[in-house]
Amino acid sequence: MKSKLNFRTKFCYGIGGLGYSSMSQTLNSFIMFFATAVMGISGSLVGIAIAISSLWDGVSDPLIGYLSDNTKNKFFGKRLGFMFFGIFVIAFLNICIWSMPASMPEIGKFLWLLVGMLAIESANTCFGTPYAALAIDIAPDYNEQSKVQSYKTAFNIIGMILPNILMYFFMSSISLSIQTGYTQMGYIKIACINSSLLIILGLITIFSTLHWTRKNHIYSMDVKKEKFSFGQLLSGYFDVLKKKDFRIVILGYSFATIASAFLTSVGMHLFTYCYHFSSTQISIVLISLFGGAIASQPLWVYVSKRIEKKRALIISLSTIVFGIFLTVITFLFRDYLSNQVMFYLAIPCLVFCGIGAGAMYSLPFSMYADAVTLEMFKTGQNNAGAYTGYFTFSYNLANSVALLIIGFLLDFIKFDSTQPVQAMSVQNGLGCIVFFGCTIFLSLAIMVFSKFSIKRSDVLKVQLLNTKKKEK
Repeated sequence: MKSKLNFRTKFCYGIGGLGYSSMSQTLNSFIMFFATAVMGISGSLVGIAIAISSLWDGVSDPLIGYLSDNTKNKFFGKRLGFMFFGIFVIAFLNICIWSMPASMPEIGKFLWLLVGMLAIESANTCFGTPYAALAIDIAPDYNEQSKVQSYKTAFNIIGMILPNILMYFFMSSISLSIQTGYTQMGYIKIACINSSLLIILGLITIFSTLHWTRKNHIYSMDVKKEKFSFGQLLSGYFDVLKKKDFRIVILGYSFATIASAFLTSVGMHLFTYCYHFSSTQISIVLISLFGGAIASQPLWVYVSKRIEKKRALIISLSTIVFGIFLTVITFLFRDYLSNQVMFYLAIPCLVFCGIGAGAMYSLPFSMYADAVTLEMFKTGQNNAGAYTGYFTFSYNLANSVALLIIGFLLDFIKFDSTQPVQAMSVQNGLGCIVFFGCTIFLSLAIMVFSKFSIKRSDVLKVQLLNTKKKEK
């Protein structure tokens, strides 16, 4: 009989996401700004490089998910061997990307970025997809799944905050609109810290979870090894999209991911060239955003217990939209207020957005896990890795399209990295990209998630039937 999923196991599982999240957030938040404003690559080329790598990341997710479902390593079991391999490769490639030679011609920098991003996204899949599927393996229970996701989300959000704290220490004296070689060295130092954390915390998760899965015989069952086929994998993806609740979570989260891409990819440009914040101020503002997200985790766990997860998620997304509306007001009055006043007004607006975002980082995954649990009960097969891969493929596909569009939009509004002060038309363009992009796609996400039909009673009923079946 499986022992209760205790605090130690949930904590050690969740902490593995901290280093991975910090590394990923540094890439997601800073790479567009680093490549355009620091390295001088055109927005279109950067958008193409990031979009291609993000698309490949999505394609590789179901592949690795499928392989982890059909792998049984005598030592690591299904998931943990992939994760062990992934953390070391990611750590090395992460440092390489930020070490791009500044003296290279633009085409050389583009190729460095493209190859580096393709390589690191491949390694990311080896860790990220099995890591997400592992949560479903160890916690199929409805309420336990919410708790496991909340631990994972809390550490993920700490990881999202960490790059901004590191920026505060390593680039605190820099006005980001005046780029120097010292700026790149700051990014490299941040990358070294992220890579070290990824290895240390990843190993804690791998070996602590390995102990618990062995103790509870999670992977003691025989794995039915199927002959691999890309056609089968592709048809499996379309089969998943035919299932209503799978399709709703996939599409809804994809829209939310696009909204997030507009904020994270252009947010640095917005705060630097429109609000004229220093790196110290930007660090504090972004820490406020993610601080609100992590502080709200107990709130959303409580709310999702009292009402259905769907309703809790819709409330949270609506909260983000309202926070964006408050931020738009500060943007419109930025020329009439001092830099310091704008800074203090931006903080509560971003905290409000962060509180809403807290649920967006956890509830969609928990809702998807519920859909997977019901499907596993119907079929009797554990394909959590493949299902997780299909999920990540979809939102990575959405993210790649968003980044490609963003890259071209930066060129369209005539953003010029060589100019420390951008024309007013460029500033307004940056504001429109962020605010309209976020609002439109968050609204679409709310509309889609409202159609989700799985309720708490559905999952609890399946769990009860599973328990009775095991007792017999």
